[in-house]
Amino acid sequence: MGRKNSKKLTRHKGGKKQRHKSYAPQMLKGVLEITRSGMGFVIVPDLETDILIRPGDFNTALHGDTVRISIKSGHGRRQQGVVESVLQRKRTEFIGHIEMNKGFAFFVAEMDKPMPDIFIPLENISGAQDNDRVMVKLLSWEKDGKRPVGKVLSILEAENTNDVAMKEILLEAGFPLQFSDEALEVAARIPEIISASEIKKRNDIRSILTFTIDPVDAKDFDDAISFRKLKNGNYEIGVHIADVSHYVEADNSLDKEAYQRATSVYLPDRVNPMLPEHISNVLCSLRPNEDKLTFSSIFQITPKGEIKQYWLGKTIIHSDHRFTYEEVQAIIEEKAGQYAEEILILNDLAQKMRKKRFRHGAISFSSQEVRFKLDEKGDPIGIMIKESKESHQLIEEFMLLANRTVAENLSKIKVNNKALPFPYRVHDDPDEEKLLPFAAFAKKFGHTFDTSSPDTIAASFNQLLQDVHGRPEQHVLEQLGIRTMAKAKYTIENVGHYGLGFEHYCHFTSPIRRYPDVQVHRILEQVLTNKINPDKKLEEKCKHTSERERAAMEAERAANKYKQVQYMKNFLGEEFEGVISGVASFGFWVETVEHKCEGLVSVNSLLEYDEFRHVESDYSLIGQRSGKKFRMGDKVWIKVVAANLTKRQLDYEWVVAGEAGIEKSSKEKSKKKK
Repeated sequence: MGRKNSKKLTRHKGGKKQRHKSYAPQMLKGVLEITRSGMGFVIVPDLETDILIRPGDFNTALHGDTVRISIKSGHGRRQQGVVESVLQRKRTEFIGHIEMNKGFAFFVAEMDKPMPDIFIPLENISGAQDNDRVMVKLLSWEKDGKRPVGKVLSILEAENTNDVAMKEILLEAGFPLQFSDEALEVAARIPEIISASEIKKRNDIRSILTFTIDPVDAKDFDDAISFRKLKNGNYEIGVHIADVSHYVEADNSLDKEAYQRATSVYLPDRVNPMLPEHISNVLCSLRPNEDKLTFSSIFQITPKGEIKQYWLGKTIIHSDHRFTYEEVQAIIEEKAGQYAEEILILNDLAQKMRKKRFRHGAISFSSQEVRFKLDEKGDPIGIMIKESKESHQLIEEFMLLANRTVAENLSKIKVNNKALPFPYRVHDDPDEEKLLPFAAFAKKFGHTFDTSSPDTIAASFNQLLQDVHGRPEQHVLEQLGIRTMAKAKYTIENVGHYGLGFEHYCHFTSPIRRYPDVQVHRILEQVLTNKINPDKKLEEKCKHTSERERAAMEAERAANKYKQVQYMKNFLGEEFEGVISGVASFGFWVETVEHKCEGLVSVNSLLEYDEFRHVESDYSLIGQRSGKKFRMGDKVWIKVVAANLTKRQLDYEWVVAGEAGIEKSSKEKSKKKK
């Protein structure tokens, strides 16, 4: 289904900002941000300026906490407030060291944001000694109490800096490292045996060929595919998703904790799961040769890839085989192997659906995934670049089909003549203000953009991506194009998914690792059983899950950056070819071609060659005297000069490259002249 032609290019509205009323409400809700100096500011949605909070008025609030504040004074431009209560803590686990005293201990956090020391009673010390590095959980902090009280969760090994760094990245992003005792107790009570009465309620498809296709190191198998030929010549293809909502009851302590996390976080050396591992990797994981409870979309599809009919409902399956993407790719390429006939048919159908999707306006951004080869300590010893191949696309297309079908089905449901509240996954049309500079930049590489409608923009993007494939500027233009796009999010306001070209879309296929999928399962079950109970707070929950998704992505980027710095420390002083991946007034970033590791070339390191000015519209730095230009997408040679793990920062220096190969840097040349 294509996007509606009636949709406007952008929902950006010009003109003056709406003026807010001069008075502020007495009580406001927002997020507290504490600066390194110790001053606090509460960011309140819909207020043009944030509220100043002095350190004496934090009232047990810490950096990142969601708080309720009252206005203390409003003299001048900035209003001042007082924290009245902490509504939600961003984090309750911290890394730091223990300071022992007679009869008690204090925990001193290692943070760049000021926070008080935490009092640790001796019964909560868990064997820690003076000056040990530990992880502590904040247990309580009464509003009128003098100090927060905590408990040592674990003693950290001094030599395992990598493990500590990954844990700190997760904690900084607000993801707890451990599940509460209450949540684990609920998980432990879940019965593993599937009762006969439960099987009777479901469509039993255990006799139909079913398999999973996942990364080689995956343990949480969310989805499986079933396949059989029908007598009429069509194919019956089932997309079977782990029935997490059967095991995780709404609003119990396990469910509440899963909601707060909202997503699993995938770092290079670990997964921080949304649900306890016994549920993620055992109970709900669609492991081979085991009966599993699933929520399914079953389609009848013609050999041409046309959907003739579909069925949505609860099932029980039995996976016959667990494939890796690499194994399936080999079967596709060699046209031989276990279940080769079925896999080749599925791949043919997936490619037909993929082509149809692009014809109807989807944008074909390719995905390059950087994976680290790690040793037993978690240190990177190699970097692999993984691209999306047909085996990945096979799974992707059937998951997209299931997600879209569920969203289309539930978009038709009305409650009291109003649309049923439902967590759509939406992606808005491009913002013209962001699109025009990108189109101008792409034109310098010979690519023209038709910005007259959303459809022509999508067609222009696809043409550009096809033209740049394999060229030096490919990665830069892809990344810049993605940044130009609106961010996908969850909301009950269905504006469609521009990037996929779908009018209706949701996330249904990964409930083990995404909370919105669990919500979708529950709503779908309500509709199928005709027991609809609309959630009036669903939009608020959508905002929370969108925010947690962004936090997880930032944590994953930070962890990847840490691994890049760790890896490139091995190459200090060495020179590599790279592509300029970003430009700012203080320098430009270069991503090495070989490792995809990004570092900064500071403008200060270029001063002996020339003074450079930043031309924002051209994404470039230009020399005042020489006219030398450093522009996004340009190939350059760099030298690795510094690798700072604490800041997760790589510093490069530009190296001049001559026609006959790499010459010595201009610095060395100037030394010889002297």
